[in-house]
Order: sequence, then structure tokens, then C-alpha cells
Amino acid sequence: MIRIREGELSVRSLAEEDAPLLAAWLSDPRVLEFYEGRDRPHDLEQVYAHFYRKDSDSVRNIVMYGDRPVGYVQYYEIDEEERELYGYASTRERIFGMDQFIGETDCWNRGIGTRLVHAVAKYLLSELQADRIVMDPQAWNARALRVYEKCGFVKKKLLPRHEWHEGAYRDCWQIELDGRTSRT
Repeated sequence: MIRIREGELSVRSLAEEDAPLLAAWLSDPRVLEFYEGRDRPHDLEQVYAHFYRKDSDSVRNIVMYGDRPVGYVQYYEIDEEERELYGYASTRERIFGMDQFIGETDCWNRGIGTRLVHAVAKYLLSELQADRIVMDPQAWNARALRVYEKCGFVKKKLLPRHEWHEGAYRDCWQIELDGRTSRT
């Protein structure tokens, strides 16, 4: 099922037959450097355990560019624990998180990631009535932070030692797109 379409970019529901594709992407050290970590390559069993769990509220999707699968994106309403961590415990706003990566490395540095983040943010704000969208990219990932800033996200606070990546806890930025002020 196609959820989002903008020009050559589309986002469709994750299907069972996508598991080998995810395993290929998530065993590529170039991808793992930025997503999951090079010390955590995924085989098919790990892909099924991580991406096909029935107890998850994440909406999981494959990113298409033309007819070619090029990446992955998921979004979800943040839970109470994340609301507390991010400073939203007292609000009743509808707040979504999202995670994504471009798995086809020949598609890097072509603007596809920026188009993806923009399109998904627009969808969450307009179709799912999100008030805010939050993410927590690692502080050292300058390329991802530039993409998010181009799409209107702003840094809200540093989350020290927030995420385990390649043998150490890494600092992350809490970033936010406020739907009330966004031009997305």
C-alpha cells in the first residue's frame, strides 16, 4: 500500500518479501556506520525480530525512488517514557517520532533523504494531525542534522550518552518540528 507519493519518491508499507532487502542494507558497513552500528549487522533472523514484531506501534515502510526500493522509514506516536524524556509529559499534543535511512548507498548525496524527511513530515502533520515530530539523531551525524534542519527541524536539547552505538553511549540531539510553526 502506497502511503505517500511525491514525484519519483513514494513510501509504501513494509512487506514480508522486503526482509532480504533490509538484511542486505543492514549488513552493509557503510549503512551501519550511521544506523545501528557496524558492530551490529543484521541477518534475516534479526531483521524479522526487529522489523516484523507484532507488538510494535511503529508504522514500518519501504522508501521507493521510481520503481526501486532505496530505504526504510518508520513513524509512531511517542509513548509516555519518551514524552517524559523529551519534556512533553504535561501536554496532550499529538507527537510523532520517526526514524529512517537510505540503504542504497549510490542514492546518498542526491537529495533523496531530504525529500523523504520532508514528505513524511508533511504527511504526519497534515494527514495524521501531528502537532509535533521529534527525532534523536546522534550528535556527531552532521549530514543527517543538515537534512533535518533543511526540513525545518530545530535542536531542542542535547541528550548526553543517549544511544548505544559501536561500543559506547553516544550523545544525541533532540530535534523537533513544531506543526504550528512549520512551513512543511
